[in-house]
Amino acid sequence: MSSKTKIVVLRMKELIYTGIFVALGILLILLLVYMFAPRKEAKEAPDATDATDTPIQYVPGVYTSSIMLNGSAIDIAVTVEKDAIVSIQMINVSETVATMYPLMEPAVENLAEQIISSQSLDNITYPEENQYTSIVILDAVSRALDKARAEETPKDRDTETEEAG
Repeated sequence: MSSKTKIVVLRMKELIYTGIFVALGILLILLLVYMFAPRKEAKEAPDATDATDTPIQYVPGVYTSSIMLNGSAIDIAVTVEKDAIVSIQMINVSETVATMYPLMEPAVENLAEQIISSQSLDNITYPEENQYTSIVILDAVSRALDKARAEETPKDRDTETEEAG
């Protein structure tokens, strides 16, 4: 019987590298499963509603967003109720800014009419001569509406207020 003995030489460095890559691969797979698995909490969370079970779109109040023009701030005030945009207006406008930017006030009035009638910032039209002014104003209105959005139930909001105080 001629049996030949075979000797296998494994280098420790290669074993360590292989172990590290296997561990990283497993970690990556677990991370991907965790990130893309459906969440049960998201399905169980109730929407923000009032006593009549209608969704609350905004937290009622007046929300402002500022526009800087040559070092002068112009505030765009957006007044909202729980389910509607009520008014959009410019506040804290100095005479200098009103003189330097005469298209600001007509642009705000035009955009306010469209936004209040449609209750949306989508499909807004504006004249070509003040398109850039209108874009800046729309951005300010959008930021103010983002502040007004209701993202939690009124009960959760009351709880957070009590905890903070």
